[in-house]
Amino acid sequence: MKKGNLIFSLTLTVLFLALLSGCNKSKYPQMKNPPKHVILIGFDGMSANSLKNGVAMPTYRSMMKEGAYTLKNRSVLPSSSAANWASMYMGASPELHGFNTWGSEKPDFPSRELTENNLFPDIFYLIRQVKPKAEMGHIYQWGGMYYLADNKSIDYIRQATLSGIDIKSAVAPAVEYITSKKPNFCAIIFDQPDGAGHSEGWESDAYYNMLNHLDNALQTIVDAVEKAGMMDETIFVLVSDHGGTGTGHGGPTLDEMETPIVFYGKGIKSDFELPESTMVYDIAATIGYMFGVDQPQVWIGRPIMSVFSE
Repeated sequence: MKKGNLIFSLTLTVLFLALLSGCNKSKYPQMKNPPKHVILIGFDGMSANSLKNGVAMPTYRSMMKEGAYTLKNRSVLPSSSAANWASMYMGASPELHGFNTWGSEKPDFPSRELTENNLFPDIFYLIRQVKPKAEMGHIYQWGGMYYLADNKSIDYIRQATLSGIDIKSAVAPAVEYITSKKPNFCAIIFDQPDGAGHSEGWESDAYYNMLNHLDNALQTIVDAVEKAGMMDETIFVLVSDHGGTGTGHGGPTLDEMETPIVFYGKGIKSDFELPESTMVYDIAATIGYMFGVDQPQVWIGRPIMSVFSE
């Protein structure tokens, strides 16, 4: 082989290997001025219909108005809790992470990929890889949430209780954690208004009343972030796993599948309605972008780039 041909062949080989090595991760541009703190607040069973049909929720609506939002985000199927909370944390659908039924405490079928912590790679794990000293918390009410996150990557794990509509008891652990630890990433997941939906019906008076009580909880968490001196460096992400119809959910109707997403805080556009299609697993990808993680190839979520003012 001639010298020129040999060099050309070696060059092609090097380029091929470089491309091959890059197939395991997806690269996105780094944020120029990323937030120091991201607070994810989830309301189990909150449908987009509740906002379209006029629920009050003044704090929630204020954050929509001053932030970026969509009322057309879609859940994965089935439109049930474990499948969608897992997808939100794991950046992929049940076909890949394996959590497919309501109360899954382990994947219902083998995950396509596992980390050394024996779980599908999730947002907590990926943040830990790029920021080993990050402070991260997971506070939830429904016990099933424990199985849907990489607990070995999380500093503070707490199941909070909710007695009736005693919002103070529900948010107390979150308030104490935020003000004392100033977490870099914290997920706070309420198990309502899902309970009200199942007992009295989605779009019932009880359902709307519960949403308004949850709005008080949201304001209490925002106040805690302010008290901790974090507000200027924080992005809030308000999410839900699914909606509902009648007194149930899990099916393929838009009442069950359409949920709101709100982004509010540092570097987020104001009064901006997302023009693009979004799925529940895009939430993990967007938070990952905020922290500069390399998205694993097994993730199918895409960062929702339009929400950022930069």
